[in-house]
Amino acid sequence: MKAKRLPLSPPPSRGSEQATPRARTKSPASSDARAWQRMLSGRRLDLLDPCPLDIELADIAHGLARVARWNGQTEGAHIFSVAQHTLFVEVLLRTRVPRLERRWRLAALLHDAPEYVIGDMISPFKAVIGDSYKAVEKRLLTAIHVRFGLPPELPPVITGHIKAADRSAAYLEATRLAGFASAEARRFFGKPPVYSATLEHDYLTPWPANVAEARYAERVDKLFGE
Repeated sequence: MKAKRLPLSPPPSRGSEQATPRARTKSPASSDARAWQRMLSGRRLDLLDPCPLDIELADIAHGLARVARWNGQTEGAHIFSVAQHTLFVEVLLRTRVPRLERRWRLAALLHDAPEYVIGDMISPFKAVIGDSYKAVEKRLLTAIHVRFGLPPELPPVITGHIKAADRSAAYLEATRLAGFASAEARRFFGKPPVYSATLEHDYLTPWPANVAEARYAERVDKLFGE
């Protein structure tokens, strides 16, 4: 299944707290060096001044399905992709908070979406680089939120729920796929979550890139369109 293209016009307004996509401005570095990436959709995304109108679901799904979690140091015939990870996070979030609004479940699916452009940098390297990486990541995530009808900044309680589900997913990925002992994983990610054998079989068996891409695109499209 190929990722469905979203309309190229701004997303419909879904509430007064949401920002309107702004006009593109020239990036400070544009005259000196290339600070944009050309996507397979034909879009050209400025990394320093990302415009929501240059963001396509098909590009996100394609990219995240080919970005490896854990720097690729996982067991299995395929990488454990960021696309599969975010789907896993959304499932764990629904388990933790069953009545959570659709838009916040969509936010969980998009929480790592900037990595379709900048990759999944492991936490130790983020600590070395410092604020520069975080600034680029934040600008991209803000533009992605606006593109999909979400507020630029999520409410703190929602961010907390997503981070808790993300840590739970990280614990299970670390111990099932990345070679961490349980005690070590507890130190970094907290206590293990409650989950079913079916969930582990489906979401902790790395998928081929085309499967991860299709499942991610389908789920985002469903939540965005509801």
